[in-house]
Amino acid sequence: MKRVITVQDVPAGGELRVPIGTIITPSAREVAAARGVRILELPEEELSALAPPDKTIAIGADHGGFSLKEALKPLIESLGLTVRDVGVYEEKPADYPDLARKVAELVASGTAARGVAIDGAGIGSSIAANKVPGVRAALCYDKASARNSREHNDSNVLTLGAKLLTQTQAEEVLRTWLGTPFAGGRHQARVQKILDIEQYYLKKVSS
Repeated sequence: MKRVITVQDVPAGGELRVPIGTIITPSAREVAAARGVRILELPEEELSALAPPDKTIAIGADHGGFSLKEALKPLIESLGLTVRDVGVYEEKPADYPDLARKVAELVASGTAARGVAIDGAGIGSSIAANKVPGVRAALCYDKASARNSREHNDSNVLTLGAKLLTQTQAEEVLRTWLGTPFAGGRHQARVQKILDIEQYYLKKVSS
């Protein structure tokens, strides 16, 4: 069965690499053109040679979240995933929107399957990440909120408040979030409505 690319699969920028023969819906091509995304159809063997983004987790933090970021990276790696650290790399003052944007763009472009953004409270990073088309960032504070954000909302970026969670609590949240699949079903239609809102305003801006 051939894979079908819909609007939801189009990244915020860069390239979209798909196997030759993939069905790409007209609306997906329209959104790709609007975002300046180049669609590349490649042989299966060339695609398989590329590093799989589904095993890559982008992570970033401002100075307030630096220590927690460093503590969480080994957990991600212990789950057989690759960490893509976008900074900061030391505890010097930094602006959370810059780091949240870097994480969000890697997820939106398909370079990373999911992302984690950390600041003092986690709120600012969530707001900033959600400005990137294709990103559904969720601020989670316990296992229940982490599970809900994945099962119901198909969140692809997790934001954490380093000043509001202990390391143990943050590890529980992250482990739950990474291990919970999207439930689909009735939730798919609701996530699609979120995507529809995004597309509506993207079209208004580009028109």
